[in-house]
Amino acid sequence: MNTFLIIIAFVCLVVGIIGSVAPGLPGPPLSWIGLLLAGFTPWVSTSTTLLVVTAAVAVVITVFDYVMPSVSTKRFGGSKHGIWGCNIGLIVSFIGLPFGPTGLFGLVFWPFAGAFIGEYIKNQDFQPALRAAWGAFVGFLSGTLMKVVYCIALLVVVIVAMV
Repeated sequence: MNTFLIIIAFVCLVVGIIGSVAPGLPGPPLSWIGLLLAGFTPWVSTSTTLLVVTAAVAVVITVFDYVMPSVSTKRFGGSKHGIWGCNIGLIVSFIGLPFGPTGLFGLVFWPFAGAFIGEYIKNQDFQPALRAAWGAFVGFLSGTLMKVVYCIALLVVVIVAMV
């Protein structure tokens, strides 16, 4: 049973890393489940504090990942129109096929396009619209980087605990 748990834990940890960059897979929660499962084996010792803190971090990172493109759009000079466009683009990216590109490309493209269109409608100027759209892209990359780092960190915690 312990061998089965550790195999499932490693599968969750690896799929969590993949899910940090692939659409449709909740990377940080999957990696946390992997840590939790590994903690049930005699090879990995996890404290309640570690599990609570890493769970809270997973929730914060997951929420932050969805908010970051809009926040970054604003930081790059986007107005409420650009932020709304980015948010609408994010929703469209989750809806999928009827609206065009999906997958990882869609998660990057639609918030970028939404921020650009929203900002362009307001200003009728290409440069500020492109800057706001670039902010949405930087926000997406920032959120993805945080997810990847978190998931790799959990994998390292489990491996180090086993050694």
